[in-house]
Amino acid sequence: MITDRQTRPLSRIGRLFAGVALVFALSGTALVAPAIVAPTTTDAAQAAVYSSCTISRCSAARTAFTGWKSLGWPTSAGWYSWPYGNYNYTGGTFQNREGQLPSATYSEYDVYSRARGASRDAYRIVVNRSTRVAYFTPDHYVTFYKL
Repeated sequence: MITDRQTRPLSRIGRLFAGVALVFALSGTALVAPAIVAPTTTDAAQAAVYSSCTISRCSAARTAFTGWKSLGWPTSAGWYSWPYGNYNYTGGTFQNREGQLPSATYSEYDVYSRARGASRDAYRIVVNRSTRVAYFTPDHYVTFYKL
């Protein structure tokens, strides 16, 4: 029995150390994991702005530009009856927080019309409110093509 008593405290201490090690391991994972899996944001240095639009969907962006122009460039977010059928959505003001585009006040407009209330996709045109210079972004503000 003396041998049994001598090994029991060691096993309790071993379990205590194992528990403490587990707590440290889990808390370390919780601190590191979000940094590994969190999506990155696009800063101005990473955003690409092209002086012209020659990719395949630029013609659709130009058609959307004409459609929004015919509606008088609405500035409040919401659904609008689209001249070409269905509805289209404007999100209102594009903040340009990352500074990808020249400093100005911009509005953002969806390119593709759809049923009212349907999900939005990544395709937008961003229009300078004072000059009406427009940019097409096929990837939700990562890349801009001047129209």
